[in-house]
Amino acid sequence: MALIKNVGKAVLGLAVLIGSIGKFAPHLFFDLPFPFSVILWVTTGNSMPMYFMPDAWKEDEIDSWMKDGDLVVATGVKSGTTFMLYCTHQIRTKGTDLDDELFPDVSLATPWMDLKQSRTGSWAEQKDRYNDTVLSNGRKLKEYWDNPAFPFRIFKSHYAPPELPVRKKGGKKIKYLAMARNGLDVAASMTNFYSSHTDEFRKVWGGFPPDISGEDHAADEPPAAVKDMLPTGPMAEIYFGYVKKWWAFRNDPNVIMLHYADVRKDLKGHVSKIAKFLEVDLNQNELDVVTKRCGIEHMKSLPDKFAYKMPLNLDKGLWDSEKDTIVKTGAMVNTGEVGKGKAKFHPKVVEQWRKAEEDMLGDDPDLLNWARNGGKY
Repeated sequence: MALIKNVGKAVLGLAVLIGSIGKFAPHLFFDLPFPFSVILWVTTGNSMPMYFMPDAWKEDEIDSWMKDGDLVVATGVKSGTTFMLYCTHQIRTKGTDLDDELFPDVSLATPWMDLKQSRTGSWAEQKDRYNDTVLSNGRKLKEYWDNPAFPFRIFKSHYAPPELPVRKKGGKKIKYLAMARNGLDVAASMTNFYSSHTDEFRKVWGGFPPDISGEDHAADEPPAAVKDMLPTGPMAEIYFGYVKKWWAFRNDPNVIMLHYADVRKDLKGHVSKIAKFLEVDLNQNELDVVTKRCGIEHMKSLPDKFAYKMPLNLDKGLWDSEKDTIVKTGAMVNTGEVGKGKAKFHPKVVEQWRKAEEDMLGDDPDLLNWARNGGKY
């Protein structure tokens, strides 16, 4: 009996210790091997992905650093984020930055303000360094994202309302570009995306996202990335939550809500539509130039621009802010086919996803149809 009591005390003590770490120093879990690092992170109440943080967008904070006319490209995960960041940059420069001197890397010119760049990073400690950090070329980071030549700044986010204060009363006049994509196509892209991250990035975040390149995507069981996105998965919010939240704001005057399939079908028409929303007048020649530069083929010719740096990282020995990148070179710009998810996965997986869509979005048939196919809403 004494042994059992001692074991019980030890287990209880361990549980209390893990709970305390999860509350006060959860970054310590990232020194453990995957998947234990993530299991302990999630089971102690921390959200996924662990490097997302919404603090920059809080109502009492956003006006302290945003300007009137700024654009937040708040697209869904794997729904054309890099595509839209680069395209809106082309629109604001009217295609004149032909050598992309103002766009050395997507993270420098169009920073991701809800990215935690260090294990113990916070918006409070990163905020000032966006202005003060000097890069190895001697230029301030701010010169790229807050260049006086820009008519407006562009910032990346994967959040939706209420984390983004779209209907905030008073304060800075901010515009939001949201874009969703067919869920199966997102899932298909996620299976590649997990394995596209560099080992350096995984080392910072406890082995996440895992390299799942060896998985059989044609198997009748969902791959790991798809399981994570299903309603019971730890990342269900990044698709189902995103679509449902933005749907209610689709007609707000400071929001343009797009569907990836529609943009791919008519790129020039959508470049014109986005430019109008951003109050940028493009003549016919400028529209032609910008449309070409927004195209996937042009972006694929610039792989070094889209590897995503973390210039504010402070994890010495884990990350080299000058050379390390979040994803492997060329991984962020693929063919981006519409409908590839249905063709990629086993029919059982396709059916499982269809059922999940109906369970999560089926209360609104218009939303369900739009999320799957795009078109007018």
